[in-house]
Amino acid sequence: MFLRTIFALVALVGSAVAVAQPTDYSWTTQSQNSSESMPLGGCDVGLNVWVEGDDLLFYICRSGSYDEHNTLLKSGRVRLEIEDGDTTAPFSQTLRLGKSAMEVKLHGATITLWVDAFRPVIHAEVVSPKAVGCTVSYESWRYQDRPYRKNEGRQASHKWRKPAGIFTTADCITPDEKGVTFYHQNPAETVFDRTVEVEGMAAVKGELWNPLAWRISGGRLWSEDMQYVGTEDGVYLSTDYRAWLFRSRKPMRRQHFTIALATLQSEAVAPWQELLATTIAEAEADKTARAKSEKWWSDFWQRSWIEGTGDAEEVTRNYTLFRYMLGCNRTGSDPTKFNGGLFTFDPEFVKEDHFFTPDFRNWGGGTMTAQNQRLVYWPMLRAGDFDLMPVEFDFYERMRSNAELRSRFYWGHEGASFSEQIELFGLPNYMEYGTKRPEWFDKGVEYNAWLEHCWDTVLEFCQMILETYRYDRADIERYKPLIESSLRFFDEHYQYRAKQRGRNALDGNKKLVIFPGSGCETYKMTYNASSTVAGLRTVLESYLEVKQMQGDTAVSPWRAMLERIPEIPHRTVDGREMIAPAVVWERINNSETPQLYPVFPWRIYSMASDKPIDVALNTYLYDDHAVAMRDSKGWKQDNIWAAELGQTADAVRLAQEKLGNGPHRFPAFWGPGFDWTPDHNWGGSGSIGLQEMLMQTDDERIVLFPAWPKTWDVKFKLHAPHQTTVECELKGGKVVRLEVLPASRAKDVKILLPTE
Repeated sequence: MFLRTIFALVALVGSAVAVAQPTDYSWTTQSQNSSESMPLGGCDVGLNVWVEGDDLLFYICRSGSYDEHNTLLKSGRVRLEIEDGDTTAPFSQTLRLGKSAMEVKLHGATITLWVDAFRPVIHAEVVSPKAVGCTVSYESWRYQDRPYRKNEGRQASHKWRKPAGIFTTADCITPDEKGVTFYHQNPAETVFDRTVEVEGMAAVKGELWNPLAWRISGGRLWSEDMQYVGTEDGVYLSTDYRAWLFRSRKPMRRQHFTIALATLQSEAVAPWQELLATTIAEAEADKTARAKSEKWWSDFWQRSWIEGTGDAEEVTRNYTLFRYMLGCNRTGSDPTKFNGGLFTFDPEFVKEDHFFTPDFRNWGGGTMTAQNQRLVYWPMLRAGDFDLMPVEFDFYERMRSNAELRSRFYWGHEGASFSEQIELFGLPNYMEYGTKRPEWFDKGVEYNAWLEHCWDTVLEFCQMILETYRYDRADIERYKPLIESSLRFFDEHYQYRAKQRGRNALDGNKKLVIFPGSGCETYKMTYNASSTVAGLRTVLESYLEVKQMQGDTAVSPWRAMLERIPEIPHRTVDGREMIAPAVVWERINNSETPQLYPVFPWRIYSMASDKPIDVALNTYLYDDHAVAMRDSKGWKQDNIWAAELGQTADAVRLAQEKLGNGPHRFPAFWGPGFDWTPDHNWGGSGSIGLQEMLMQTDDERIVLFPAWPKTWDVKFKLHAPHQTTVECELKGGKVVRLEVLPASRAKDVKILLPTE
């Protein structure tokens, strides 16, 4: 480890780092297939755009477009062909990150695509120096019912054992002279009903929130410049489709088509049609939509940035590209999925034997693996993307009533029981819950060696909510019931468990006995797992702090609960004190390292903390399991722990592995890792680690460059608690520019740099 110098900032406050817009990203050759697509999006819509064989194609995916099996559906594929253009003209495809638009130069024409940042509307414009004709095709593989094939259930809630005879129902697709309207409507009975049945909750089914029945998702493609000319059947890769074709009324220099999307839960189709019509009318009336969208993206890029040169250029560019993809789901009804977000492509390019439709992604569309989802949202704090985070918070708040009913029904106590593999309606995935369970087994616990008693990831989302208040004074009142209910579950559930074993609800020190518990999916049947204890202590302390900041004196129940939380367990191995995974555990199932969770996500130990980090550093360096499981793949967090503990060499190596170019043409399409491509928990963990290499905070303390190499020149703007931003430039191992806002926070900044 480098020797370091720590000094208080006294005279380095200067002018702001000038980073107006991120650099455009371009290709000058066409792609071979959809795996070589480029992302584009806005509002809550994502497009995969590529040019193949002189045709421009793009997939459409909108947040919340779930079918009856809880698959996140694509809304279709669009194909654009230019006729009579200049086939000798140079080709290029450019993502204009600064304004979230894509420009494609093809056959002498310029095709511009952009998505409205404020409504789910896609615009496409073709401009050519000479009049050309165009053919636009709306293509759908759901033009007929599609039976599930072997392993295809993994795209839905059915996972590895799909019920016999199931299929995805066909979309309703209706063309007219100027366009085509398309939608998928779920039937009344969906996988929600199957879940309730398997999990034995039929007696309270009427009280459960059901977001899948009659859900309608789809939209309309239309153009005043084109006319409908019929259908055509074809096959793209391994999937047959039907195309609805529209051709230019005549060759023109400028042509435009638009796609509007709508999602609604309604048994009757008319209300959905009215919503779609309203969206279309607003899009046609708003002549300033593009300017407003570009303004939103310009402001987005001004919030924060990390821009490196030399050895740092690739990882910081890919950090920026990943952050862009996250920004495309600002207003979504549901969170950005860890297993591909809005930007999955044909699955055979992820796993070569997966000849399924473009709707496929492993680990499901509406099933949220909470340990993975959290990594997508943690980096938004440092980036200042606070407006992107309520999508995830609202997801949990909507599920809360079902999670609370679950606790009352199974155990007769209060508090929201959130499982690890959780459906968007707040119950465990029924396959992970177990369809072949012993009659005697606790009905509230998943009969699953990995997931049993694994409840505590919701605490990270509670902490994120509290941090948005600490960082930005966000209004979090609507989420306080979620925080309190999540905490109450642990307090009541583990007193309930203790009373099942004996007379007393607490141990001899008047502390909770968190047994049986789980250290992530890895250490099973634990007694006081360090990850759970650290989470409960941190969230309770943060909640009390926020209440104090707000002048709320109703703190007695939460102070009392904090008193009941045990200490984080330690152990001594070969004479070194380190964090223990738990006081005791029964077995090891997976490859996570929950004994380092007090470092991240809970940040009890870090380079910015006022606590000595020796115990945590011993855990990182000498715990046999932590060392053996060290990796940069997928959701692995070793890069973050290395940064938090000042292990610069490891942090640099792992950052390069995390944020180096992925295996596909677009460099931020990582994966599949343990999950799917694009692997968003891969990008999320990489982003967190990079941010922590540059800046760490602990309440008022701000430490810069705690794990950053002297040879990496960089300029950045990141956010810190108490509505603070830090802009800084490091060049040649020296800080050459620094601005802290508000200026009163400059006294709280320390710079920590290697001496060589």
